[in-house]
Amino acid sequence: PVSPSLEYNFGEKVPSPLRIPLSSAARWFVDKPAKMSDKTCTIRTRKFMTNRLLQRRQFIIDVLHPGRPNVSKAELKEKLTSMYDVKDSQCVFLFGFRTQFGGGKSTGFGLIYDDLKAAKQFEPKFRLVRNGLEKKVDRSRKQMKERRKRAKKVRGVKKNAGAGKK
Repeated sequence: PVSPSLEYNFGEKVPSPLRIPLSSAARWFVDKPAKMSDKTCTIRTRKFMTNRLLQRRQFIIDVLHPGRPNVSKAELKEKLTSMYDVKDSQCVFLFGFRTQFGGGKSTGFGLIYDDLKAAKQFEPKFRLVRNGLEKKVDRSRKQMKERRKRAKKVRGVKKNAGAGKK
């Protein structure tokens, strides 16, 4: 209902972008952003390897997600659990994801352990904490520094004691 106003800029008539009314279709796009969960993504695995020594399957994951910023690890974990017939989804570990410049494709690593016992044995503690299998131990910086100092002192004492026995 409001007609677009015209602004004079150095003698030229230029329509003001702020005052132009939007059509009903354009208003629909402005008011309702697209839902991210509706868009599909494609998962590809490559360099798939069965590692019997560490009781796991390991691979590189390529996720194609055009028009979507990222795919959550929980969603990927759920899809990989169904793809590879994993009994417990907690045995799936995903990490190291990097999104390519421009978006639309992410690459990361995946590990599927045979059972939780093997996962707890071989996975680093920080990854177990991320996946909710262990609790994070909160230590202050001062405690860590004191512990490190004590360890250095013991090492130095043992070294000196051995040198004196010669």
